Amino acid sequence: MSSIWFKKDLSLDDFKRIGTATMGDHIGIAFTEVGADFLKATMPVDHRTIQPYGLLHGGASCVLAETIGSVASAKIIDPEKFICVGLEINANHVRSARKGLVTGIAQPLHIGNSTHVWDIKIYDEREKLICVSRLTVAILKKP
Repeated sequence: MSSIWFKKDLSLDDFKRIGTATMGDHIGIAFTEVGADFLKATMPVDHRTIQPYGLLHGGASCVLAETIGSVASAKIIDPEKFICVGLEINANHVRSARKGLVTGIAQPLHIGNSTHVWDIKIYDEREKLICVSRLTVAILKKP
């Protein structure tokens, strides 16, 4: 399988500075694996990401999904010519998590010239599905 990435030798080192001093950084999102057609990241389930009942907040799941999908899109486009921005996100929260790490895996459903559509699945540490999300990203020419 050929790589979807703009930089063909993309590695985790290319993600080290992405997101510094952002929401993803604040809640502990960490990129953990990059493959030919996927990007994986983790997020802790802790005081920053739970809701009052002690469960993973659905909004935190959306932040993880949008972070992975948006960063993945940014690694597909030519950064000298384009930027990418989230256009639409939806999420189905199918199970709760109370502790540990959740892992999100983004894979493209569509890579076009003006939009990318990502399927992001989030799993708990037992590999049980927590959330299914779809993210649409707009690809814009740099001004």
